Amino acid sequence: MDLIEQDNSGTRMLGDIGLPRDVYADQVAFIRAVREGLSGRVLQRAINALRGDRDVFVRLLETDSGNLHRLYKRKALGRAQSEEVLDTLKLYVETGQVFGDRDIAQEWLHSEVRALNGSRPIDLFDTFTGREMVRDVLGKIEFGEFS
Repeated sequence: MDLIEQDNSGTRMLGDIGLPRDVYADQVAFIRAVREGLSGRVLQRAINALRGDRDVFVRLLETDSGNLHRLYKRKALGRAQSEEVLDTLKLYVETGQVFGDRDIAQEWLHSEVRALNGSRPIDLFDTFTGREMVRDVLGKIEFGEFS
């Protein structure tokens, strides 16, 4: 069972995609998973679980739809790709935890956010800096900072 299925909010952003639940909250587990390399199967399950967000991973992995299918067949993605994908999945989990509801979290991710200069959070997931910007806004939402 995945962390997001067990959190207090009951949110289910990802479900069980084949990752140990501690990779989302434990930095050592995260690093271990990156070093081992995420399997293409995990990538495929994550994309399926996130339904309409396939393009996020196409941009993130700098590929196209045809090559994305080839990645599904890999035993392990490279370290850089694994870290990018895992950090992105972690951000989905964090978003679900902040909003407490999968549908509301998905709606927020696909809405223009003034604190992100009118960008949609989902459009910033393909870079580390973009993900950090989204995390900063999520932190403000979580702690009620609306300046």
